[in-house]
Amino acid sequence: MEHREDGPLQLQETAADDRGKCCVASPCGWLGRLSRELHWSFVLAVVAVYGACQGVGNAIGGVAAAYYWKDVQRVQPSAAQFYQGVTDAPWIVKPIWGLLTDVVPVVGFRRRPYFVLAGVIGVSSMLMLSLNHELGIVPALLMLIAQSAGAAIADVTVDALVAQNSITHPPLAADMQSLCGFSSSVGALLGFSLSGLLVHSMGSQGALGLLSIPSALVLLAGILLKENRGTEFDYMQVHKKFYKAIQSMGRTLKCPEVWRPCVYIFVSLNLSLDIQGGMFYWYTDAVVGPGFSEGYIGLIYSIGSVGSLIGVLLYQSALKDYPFRSMLLWGQVLSSLAGMLDLVLVTRLNLKIGMPDYFFAVADNAVSQMVGRLQWLPLLVLCSKLCPPGTEGTFYALLMSLQNAGLLMSAWWGGLLLHMLNVTRMEFSNLWIIVLIRNTSRLVPLMLLFLVPDCDQNSTLLPAEMLHGNESTETTKNGSNQFSILVGDNSGCISPGVAVDNEQIKMIDAETDDVELIPLVNKSGLTVS
Repeated sequence: MEHREDGPLQLQETAADDRGKCCVASPCGWLGRLSRELHWSFVLAVVAVYGACQGVGNAIGGVAAAYYWKDVQRVQPSAAQFYQGVTDAPWIVKPIWGLLTDVVPVVGFRRRPYFVLAGVIGVSSMLMLSLNHELGIVPALLMLIAQSAGAAIADVTVDALVAQNSITHPPLAADMQSLCGFSSSVGALLGFSLSGLLVHSMGSQGALGLLSIPSALVLLAGILLKENRGTEFDYMQVHKKFYKAIQSMGRTLKCPEVWRPCVYIFVSLNLSLDIQGGMFYWYTDAVVGPGFSEGYIGLIYSIGSVGSLIGVLLYQSALKDYPFRSMLLWGQVLSSLAGMLDLVLVTRLNLKIGMPDYFFAVADNAVSQMVGRLQWLPLLVLCSKLCPPGTEGTFYALLMSLQNAGLLMSAWWGGLLLHMLNVTRMEFSNLWIIVLIRNTSRLVPLMLLFLVPDCDQNSTLLPAEMLHGNESTETTKNGSNQFSILVGDNSGCISPGVAVDNEQIKMIDAETDDVELIPLVNKSGLTVS
């Protein structure tokens, strides 16, 4: 009997390994399998949001916005760093967008209308920014904030789908995050390849106007998304549903398995100081720095983004089954070591060893992006494992906003450090000190690593009572199929292959000859609770 019980678990592990290899050996087959098991419209939504909006959009927008603040608005590096943090503010309030998509359906749909809204906001804001050449700092900042809000709404909506599918398809959680990372990396590669050319030929405002195209693709994904229409919704009860969702999040945050890794995530991102504003000004300075042109800047970032893609492939093929704690430990150490390449570049030691600035900057950026991706993906999988059923979109958005708050503070700390050490548009003598401080601060979060669960990334982290405390965890319907969320009744790290019903472990039927994966995988479409 024991041999029969282990059979499904071994089959599940083998299938997971096959999926990991399939991503590298046959990307088309891997995407086809995800499309069959999760529906092609879900894959399209991920590609539109992560590939087009965040990958291509952030790449072109990042380079164009940097030149916009430097050449059009002519602000100092510390001010540009501060404005970038303000632009990212809509990502801090992602729980609001999550509550809306989880609690307030529009004409019966929970996800599709929010994709459409995000697309409309992104298209309109970027067209207004690009067509008006007399904008001051405040109006321009508002337009960039609006575009960021559209991207955040799209992101939280697709993350809600990912979290929802992570609950109903636990073996596919890492694959979905790999799909997100793969789409983002390929999009960034394409976006950075075009960014320098676009800024040079169209100007920074013209390049920012092109960001309306990724937003239009998000709108299209919302129109095409397969989603079952819900029953009539009583909007008079919205306040009660909001209150219930907030209560659910509060109960979840009180769980030690949740708040402990949350503390680590926030501290680790907060202390990874963002000094990209100062580095960009130094990159483009022809007197003290290497004086890279727009084309060179775009090419450096585009070739460097290959490192991000390699990081995704490494994670999917070899690292996605390693324990969270080990992945985050080595991620922090490698991040600190990779940052030392900036120190070599800023102090011009690369020239003393005979390596030109351009080639060293490419290698530096590639290594940094690869390590950053290897750091980021385990954090995303960890967050998806902490989401309670029923409010998965809201809680995942809360966790993402926690990460974004850490990144926002990181940008502001970096801007403050640039200001305190007098790094300006023309003065960079103290930039090497700032780089050294940043690299050292990345090692400090290792003291809190014990807060992260020491279990593999396929485990269920939430206690069984939390997974069974919501009606949506019992049965989620999708067409004629039903899914049962089958988890262990232990708190802590629970293997996803153990079936539980009414808090009692059920024996898997040993009489059937055809063993299926547990939990069952729906191949007909998305789930709607």
